[in-house]
Amino acid sequence: MFKILTLNNISVAGLDRLPREKYEVASEITNPDAILLRSCKMHDMDIPKTVRAIGRAGAGVNNIPVENMTRIGVPVFNAPGANANAVKELVLAGMLMSIRNILPAWRFASGLEGSDEEILKAVEAGKKNFRGFELPGRTLGVIGLGAIGVKVANAAHALGMKVVGYDPTITVSSAWQLDAHVEQAVSPDDLVARSDFITLHIPLTDATRNKISAERIKLMKKGAVILNFSRNGLVDEEAVVAALDEGHLYGYVCDFPSNLLKGHPRCTTLPHLGASTAEAEDNCAIMVATEIRDYLENGNIRNSVNFPRIELPRSKGFRIAVVNSNVPNMVGQISTDLAGAGLNIIDMLNRSRGEVAVTLLDTDKRPAQETLDQIASIEGVLSVRCLGCEKG
Repeated sequence: MFKILTLNNISVAGLDRLPREKYEVASEITNPDAILLRSCKMHDMDIPKTVRAIGRAGAGVNNIPVENMTRIGVPVFNAPGANANAVKELVLAGMLMSIRNILPAWRFASGLEGSDEEILKAVEAGKKNFRGFELPGRTLGVIGLGAIGVKVANAAHALGMKVVGYDPTITVSSAWQLDAHVEQAVSPDDLVARSDFITLHIPLTDATRNKISAERIKLMKKGAVILNFSRNGLVDEEAVVAALDEGHLYGYVCDFPSNLLKGHPRCTTLPHLGASTAEAEDNCAIMVATEIRDYLENGNIRNSVNFPRIELPRSKGFRIAVVNSNVPNMVGQISTDLAGAGLNIIDMLNRSRGEVAVTLLDTDKRPAQETLDQIASIEGVLSVRCLGCEKG
């Protein structure tokens, strides 16, 4: 029986992927094998030593001590792309709210008083103050062409916009999905200089903090709109407000309210709604629960932010999963210990990523605990598991 600790409310659609005959799932549980969470901050948490994996039902993992988990051999899983459609729709809504002055117009209309005839007269007199513009023919610059950025770029093109994208690490999968009409920018500066709208879809790191800086804002077209539904910290808020006050920028739309932004007439701030749809929550929970289950039961790894991707179909026999430092001769030492115990390897796969390597092996006979302990004692080995050994 695997024990799963939940730190937030996880969609039932995801938890249903963990069969009750194999999994005990609770918000209070001792010695968990894995942790599932959404936005709970884990950096100051005393993480039990029994934890084998952490799953974030979402894309960003800034709330998880990923580096610490890597050092002790714990993979951190996420759900990239599961909330992509929800965020895409909000970005499009953000553009439309900004250019059609929806919120100022709504505030004006909701504050009207008098008879219906008087209100109609006030509407006709006041609507000129909310004159906007349309999307077709305008240029959208997309920084970050992952699952969300690609959907945003394609949707914008479908609405008649020109689209420019920048992502030096774009994957082959994303490139295949990207509309052929999306143009490539050679740098962030090139992108912002060509765009009427700039939207960011990148993680927050030391390298991306204040990606939209005062210097970069100066390169933007007069009347440009910035959208940030990715991460707080990617945009220099003080520089944005200064540019709005000067009339250089037309608007700023983001998912991260602050005292500086929330009352500004040219800022639209939403309460972190990017992935707040029932569909997105279900999709994220389903994806990450499936990943956690496959790792605990089979050792397979998909969508880990700190471990290599590795998938080995189960053979007859007994599976051993080893996590170790990515140094020479680890596979050789593991194989030697198995051979010394009289175990034949039916199938094997080794993958590495940075400082971590993972080896999956299927053996013809169940390894004794003594053999597993011997492998665990190899310098550099972080964890050893025999998956399903209790059955044979």
